[in-house]
Amino acid sequence: MDEEFAIKFLPLIGVLRAYHSHEVYGLDSIPNKGPAIIATNHSLATYDIMLLMAAVYLHNGRIPRSLIDRAFYVVPGLGILMERLGCIIGNPDNASTLLENGELLYLAPGGMKESLRPSTERYQVRWNRRKGFARLAIETQSPVILAACPHADDIFKVYDTSVTKWFYQQFRLPFFLARGVGPTMIPRPVKLEHFLSKPIYPPKMAEDPAAVKRQVYNFHKKLTQKMTEMIAQSMVPYTGPR
Repeated sequence: MDEEFAIKFLPLIGVLRAYHSHEVYGLDSIPNKGPAIIATNHSLATYDIMLLMAAVYLHNGRIPRSLIDRAFYVVPGLGILMERLGCIIGNPDNASTLLENGELLYLAPGGMKESLRPSTERYQVRWNRRKGFARLAIETQSPVILAACPHADDIFKVYDTSVTKWFYQQFRLPFFLARGVGPTMIPRPVKLEHFLSKPIYPPKMAEDPAAVKRQVYNFHKKLTQKMTEMIAQSMVPYTGPR
């Protein structure tokens, strides 16, 4: 990553933070040092995660590191930009290395599949088969901090079509039909709020592979249920433009 570039870029996110009247609750949950996983819900807009990164940086100066999908490299120059900002291709080896180096690692367990949900399924957590982050926490003994931002799903209205589903299933690339303000792709000025959980510590990794599998299953279930509860509890009916 280009740390100097990232430091200069993150405060610029303040423009988007102002546009969305962005607030974060629970910033004291972020450790001032040492490894931690910040697991977020994933919206179509995606940039709401960067708003959180900027807020955390302004709070305690910790440079964010994030896992991203290879799909970012489909857009010329976007992948390189994300690398300069500290992002890296999401795989177990890269994630483990960052945490072993004491980094603050942001990830969205639901990935692209969760981000492409139609608006009829907004505010839903799609982590059922995404257990990798739970295993990662156990293997590296890193605490997990959940970051819920339910109204990120209201930035765009996402339509449910058979074509978009087919395209994702065939190519695993983002293809969607959506709109923001009116018929445009201008993001709706939705008020965004991130709600952070207290650090959730994983169990000490067992030696028996079968026992580890049970640990991953139980820890993943705990994290998924907690995120679902956080989104439900933090919801205020959205009354802005649809």
